[in-house]
Amino acid sequence: MYKIKLQQFEGPLDLLLFFIKRDELDIYDIPISKITKDFMEYLQMMEEMNLEIAGDFILMAATLMQIKVRMLLPREKNEKGEEIDPREDLVKALLEYKRYKEVSEEFSVLESEQRKIFYRGFYNADLKENPPELDTLLKNITLYDLIKAFKKAMEKAEEEPVHKIVKINVTIEEQMNYILDKIKESRSLGFVQLVSDLKEKIRIIVTFLAMLELVKLGKIDLRESEDFNDFEIVATGANG
Repeated sequence: MYKIKLQQFEGPLDLLLFFIKRDELDIYDIPISKITKDFMEYLQMMEEMNLEIAGDFILMAATLMQIKVRMLLPREKNEKGEEIDPREDLVKALLEYKRYKEVSEEFSVLESEQRKIFYRGFYNADLKENPPELDTLLKNITLYDLIKAFKKAMEKAEEEPVHKIVKINVTIEEQMNYILDKIKESRSLGFVQLVSDLKEKIRIIVTFLAMLELVKLGKIDLRESEDFNDFEIVATGANG
């Protein structure tokens, strides 16, 4: 079996912040039922795609379920007689993580700007670099974006009658060539558009794996799409 392992979110707090930003939620008044449901759906999609789930994500899922249960019970009170919000520790952790992440992003911007001002020469003496890392080639695409587009493509595929048995011979190499041919026709296209003519689910799955392999090889790039349930596939170097 062909296994793919991606780590787009740095941890469970990063994923929760993504949900909060995406749905424009109040971080100080988190709708715990909704965010727990989104978090569990994300883990379920990772399992369906045979992606490894880190222990931190499983621990966060248990924590969210515990908070959800405590929200249904009468509130505990502190020494001052004030009600204790079960979400308090989670909110503090999210705010602290958010601050560190924003500072990290600011440093990245400063580093990028500094590189435009100061640069060194004598590049011919440098050692040859390895192909770009997968995270770099994925640009702003998150694992959640990939899963959403993949799920939408699978839902659009027509179900074959149960009595009809068809053996479909398709390989990752064949679908890699298929994708590259499509990119030559138009420098960029959406993933849903790419697989729109593929009726069998197995062919869509193999095409999805072939796309990730091309990204890893540095032959294509992925970028965000205006459609939340899709993403753009572009030829390498066509982002500029």
